[in-house]
Amino acid sequence: MQDKVEERSLVNVLNRLRKDGFKYDFNVTQDGKLCTPNEKETFPPEQVRIVDFYRFEGESNPDDMSILYALETNTGLKGTVSNSYGPYADEQIDNFLKQVEDLGKNLDKKDK
Repeated sequence: MQDKVEERSLVNVLNRLRKDGFKYDFNVTQDGKLCTPNEKETFPPEQVRIVDFYRFEGESNPDDMSILYALETNTGLKGTVSNSYGPYADEQIDNFLKQVEDLGKNLDKKDK
């Protein structure tokens, strides 16, 4: 049986996600779009879906917290983007993901 801490490490979660097809390390551009590493493709929030997310805390410092998002675009590209949370969070990433999350909530309401 694996150690629970080991299962929840960022590296192990990333490895598992890569095996599941989440191969891109996405970024968020200055104009608020998700982009592939080479910036050949960009996606506004309405073309992105949050598949899952994982929170991590640093072993020695509670301020060392991060969150990893597994994302999928409307064209089928899968990848991840990470961010700190709390006072050290990247505001551009936070704003983009909030828009994606809000769009997802609105779609859920329309389905009901």
